[in-house]
Amino acid sequence: METIVVIMEKDPKTGFLDKEIASLSISKNVEYIVNLYAQGDRLFIKLSDEKELKDWEFNAVYDYFDPEVFSGRALEVKEVEDSYNPTWELKLPFNRDNIEETEKNVCDILEIFKKEINDVYEACKDKEADYLS
Repeated sequence: METIVVIMEKDPKTGFLDKEIASLSISKNVEYIVNLYAQGDRLFIKLSDEKELKDWEFNAVYDYFDPEVFSGRALEVKEVEDSYNPTWELKLPFNRDNIEETEKNVCDILEIFKKEINDVYEACKDKEADYLS
C-alpha cells in the first residue's frame, strides 16, 4: 500500500506550517513517521515506534539505539525527550528541485530505522534485571 506524505514548510520565526511544498510516495514503514517538515534546505523527520514499552524498556531502547546507523544520510540525529515513546529527530539535506532523491532517502531511512529498532528490541528483551537493579 502506498502512502502520500506531504512536506510542509515551517516558518522559523512563528513555528507554524505555512504551505505545502512537495509530497512523497512511501510504500512501506510509514508508520514510523511521527511528523515531517521542511525549513529552508533541511528536512526534519521524527521517527518512533508505537510499541507499548515498560519504563525500563523505554530507557533501554535509548541506551541501545545507535544513531550512527544514519551516518551519511542524516546531518544530525537527536533524541526527543518529551515524547511518550522513544523518538528521534533527524535533520536531512533537502533539495526542492529533486524530490525523487528526497523520497528515496526517506524510504531508505525508514528501512534503516525499522531494522535498528527491531535489533534494539531484540537486544533489550532480556535486560530487565539490569535496569531494575
